[in-house]
Amino acid sequence: MRAIRRFTVRTVLPDALAALDELALNLRWAWHEPTRHLFAGIDPERWSAVHGDPVKLLGGLSPERLDELTADPEFVARVAELAESLRQYRHEERWYQVEAHRREEAGEAALPASIAYFSAEFGITGALPQYSGGLGILAGDHLKSASDLGAPIVGVGLLYGAGYFRQSLTRDGWQHETYPLLDPDNLPLSLVREADETPSKISLGLPGGRTLYAQIWRADVGRVPLLLLDSNVPENDDLARRVTDRLYGGTSEHRLHQELLLGMGGVKALRVHSRLTGAPEPEVYHCNEGHAGFLGIERIRELIASAGMSFPAAAEAVRAGTVFTTHTPVPAGIDRFGADLIGEHFGGGNELPGIGVEDVLALGRETYAGGDPGVFNMAVMGLRLAKRANGVAQLHGRVSRGMFASLWPGFDVSEVPITSVTNGVHADTWTDPAFTQAQAEYFTADELATGEGWYRSEGGIDNATLWQLRRQMRSRLVEDARARVRKSWLKRGASPAELGWVDSVLDPDVLTIGFARRVPTYKRLTLMLRDMDRLKRLLTDPDRPVQIVVAGKSHPADEQGIRLIQKLVQFADAEDVRHRIVFLPNYDIEMAQTLYPGCDVWLNNPLRPLEACGTSGMKAALNGSLNLSILDGWWDEMYDGENGWAIPTADGVDDHEHRDDLEAAALYDLLEHTVAPRFYDRTDGLPVHWLENVRHTLATLGPKVQATRMVREYITELYTPTAEFYRALNAGNREAAAELADWKARVHEAWPGVRVDHVESEGLHEAVKVGDHVTVKAFVSLGALRPEDVEVQVNYGRVGEDDEIDDFGTAELSLTDTYEGGRYQFSRVFTLAQAGPFGYAVRIVPRHERLAGHTELGLVTTAS
Repeated sequence: MRAIRRFTVRTVLPDALAALDELALNLRWAWHEPTRHLFAGIDPERWSAVHGDPVKLLGGLSPERLDELTADPEFVARVAELAESLRQYRHEERWYQVEAHRREEAGEAALPASIAYFSAEFGITGALPQYSGGLGILAGDHLKSASDLGAPIVGVGLLYGAGYFRQSLTRDGWQHETYPLLDPDNLPLSLVREADETPSKISLGLPGGRTLYAQIWRADVGRVPLLLLDSNVPENDDLARRVTDRLYGGTSEHRLHQELLLGMGGVKALRVHSRLTGAPEPEVYHCNEGHAGFLGIERIRELIASAGMSFPAAAEAVRAGTVFTTHTPVPAGIDRFGADLIGEHFGGGNELPGIGVEDVLALGRETYAGGDPGVFNMAVMGLRLAKRANGVAQLHGRVSRGMFASLWPGFDVSEVPITSVTNGVHADTWTDPAFTQAQAEYFTADELATGEGWYRSEGGIDNATLWQLRRQMRSRLVEDARARVRKSWLKRGASPAELGWVDSVLDPDVLTIGFARRVPTYKRLTLMLRDMDRLKRLLTDPDRPVQIVVAGKSHPADEQGIRLIQKLVQFADAEDVRHRIVFLPNYDIEMAQTLYPGCDVWLNNPLRPLEACGTSGMKAALNGSLNLSILDGWWDEMYDGENGWAIPTADGVDDHEHRDDLEAAALYDLLEHTVAPRFYDRTDGLPVHWLENVRHTLATLGPKVQATRMVREYITELYTPTAEFYRALNAGNREAAAELADWKARVHEAWPGVRVDHVESEGLHEAVKVGDHVTVKAFVSLGALRPEDVEVQVNYGRVGEDDEIDDFGTAELSLTDTYEGGRYQFSRVFTLAQAGPFGYAVRIVPRHERLAGHTELGLVTTAS
């Protein structure tokens, strides 16, 4: 076959319709139903064929159709109206600007002037397939919600030539992957260009004297620019051109080159963006997972080159403006590279001026108890280079603190400086448009925001209307599932004559359960198959049947995950159940937008506590679905007994097979004895009790699961405090950063000489009671340090059976005396406020006004 050179010829629109280009290239259409409705009306059949992609729609319009549209004054006026609506949306004051004014008037800390958000994947629309799963969808929802709030965020990622992969099935149910190449010129993107119209490019040095070049594409996500780096440029050799070939593929070196380009190249792309647009340089750099961790190295390099700073001082200036989010609850999910591979890229002829290879390695080496010093850990580098760090749910925050506790030896796990911001989802993307419209018609803006509209006794959405809306969404899912099942079977080699049964797949009046996610083993795709006979009885019950829609992709290298898919598919292929359970290949945004609304119950059964957050159940809840889930991720903190069901867990059972059996049995019991009976219990044809749960879910979970809530929390709890540190350490000639680096070096050097010599207490006696006063005195030696360099603390609280202090509080002791030889006395008077076993312990930690907390240096000395 001859090689074919492909290129895209874009449609030239008439002047009267020129604004269609503006509407198509701004991704607000992905969540703005009026704009989508406009495009769909141009050619409904083609709109469906291009899967709702306006760029492809416009690219296929005939001159005759363009002439017809130009001659339609109503259509031309509607285009102009929506274009003006987009311009207003992009420039009007929104929550961020209002909050900034309020803070200025109140004398509070200023919000960041700009925030850079780095992620290896972004799931914004199916028309821009640059995501594999939850991490990318979360990143896309983050940008959309930042846009809705008016937050000045710039997204930074990579443009993958083939995205993740497209999934289909073989006849025996085995996952098959294909990687269709994407044409950037046929995507909702614009190439970033210099003033002379040449493409803007950045470059990175690679071992062996090679150079990696990349051009920059820009996607506009409402108000938010998203910069995507693309290595498929003529200046690169063949190997370098393939760096951005696909998401999460290739060798370890290939992945390293992707992450170098994302982190270091992403910072360079930001500088190009600021130079060309006049946008302010970011005050906060948010590293979403460890993939982008090298952004810190590039920023350090910049400061050494431009300001002549030392590596330690530059590292402090960079750390001051960095936020790191971990999404990983298991060590296997973290990118780790051999230290020798990192050495090849940052040592020898590839060493960066002022940055020794050991400086880089020290940031990511696992030099802690239980770690491997021969490994460079991207999450560890992310934590060591961040001023603030967080997990993505309350439980995940606790899991992360335990997972990374070795980085802060001597501190209690609860003190590890990793907080949490629970993920959220973008409501306008994931709520069925008809359901959104119905709420807008019946509820006020305040009732929508608070969820209180669902509790209105009069004038709201009554049960009959709510049930009808739910059935409409379920019917659309059934219709879509049948089309996908037919298409899948044809690809698997079936003939049309074999597929008459597909027309009876699923039923719009049957209790519908959804299960869709990536397929690593801990998410337990096949837990529902532990007792196949019992599952069959549930599916085919003559009075209270259940039907299940399943979707999900497994990483191509994860053979175990692919086998789980095959097992599920082969079960669903059986003639006696295939009308009640289906597996839909190629789970993506387009499928999800029908799947979530159409399910009555959203099932999630991971191995607790290995789900970081999980947001699919949030999206289902926005549409009135009830969750049926293990108490893990977000569900652990938001389940209240009325918004769904918690599957009991067999915590503490070490035998995984037995644990799966126990939890599967609990799942079957809930479905058989609680969930199905409630769904089918009808009064005047309506499941009244079920609808009470639906209303409660919409009223209580609706406001909580919003990504706008999530982004506001990031702004107030993480971005703004981080920006304060950034301003303090990067002001003027950055003397504060140099001073902090010098102080840290001095403290580290002197710390071996710091000790608690002796502790005394006054006021303790056999008859001590609540309300009595106790004085604690600590006599300490600080060696070369001064009292202002440290904080002497007492940890106090109830003493448990293990002779450890439980739920301790921390109080600072005051300097009360000075002795020769660097010895001091610190003391504090306590009032005993609780009865029972009580204890205290004294320790010394570093103190400096530029520290984010007393754990930042990882140094602590405790009394013997």
